[in-house]
Parts: sequence; structure tokens; C-alpha cells
Amino acid sequence: VQLQASGGGLVQAGGSLRLSCAASGRTFSTRGMGWFRQVPGKEREIVAIISWSSTTTYYGDAVKGRFTISRDNAKNTVYLQMNSLKPEDTAVYYCAATILEYGSAWDKSEADFGSWGQGTLVTVSS
Repeated sequence: VQLQASGGGLVQAGGSLRLSCAASGRTFSTRGMGWFRQVPGKEREIVAIISWSSTTTYYGDAVKGRFTISRDNAKNTVYLQMNSLKPEDTAVYYCAATILEYGSAWDKSEADFGSWGQGTLVTVSS
């Protein structure tokens, strides 16, 4: 699966952005998808994960209640709706696909993801 993330940009605190991740490849619909973010000098962290069927989702504690992950398997695209953005959300955001097919979103770690997009920068000003 090849992934292309887009939608990043500069936004004021309290604002919203929607990231998109377009996938190519026939197995997108059977793979879990995740959004991760990384700040220079810090480890990459899980933002949100969605199962292949959209049945289960997982959110990192820092974004619960503010971000929503969704996917459209017909369009081979996964989305991250980010609301009530804070300056601490500033990071490069990456989308990724799981190595294995199927499964839930609850038991995944970064090691379960094997295909990564190029990243899109989100900057939240105070």
C-alpha cells in the first residue's frame, strides 16, 4: 500500500483541519489505518487508529474528544478531522497502514504498521 497524506497547514488555536490520506493498492480496504505525529526531537506518537471495517477506533489521550478518524474504503482514503486545535498539536502528521489484514484498532502499536506516507505538517499558532 502506498500512501499520500495531505491537508496540513497553519491554523489558529481553536480552529479545525481535516487531513486526508489517499492509498493505492488493492488491499487498503482490509488493513487497519493509523495517524501518527512527530515533533522534532521527540518520539512519534499514535494519534488515532481505525480498523479495516471502521468498527473499532482508538485515540491517543491527547486528542480524545477533539479528533475523529474515519475512512472511505470506496475512495481508498482515510481522514483525520481535527477540531479545537492547540499549539501542542503542532507536528508532522503521518498516515500508515497495518502490516497484517483485518483485526481491531485496540491492540495496535507502531510496530504493527508497515506502510507510511510522507507526512504533512500541521502548525497551530497561539
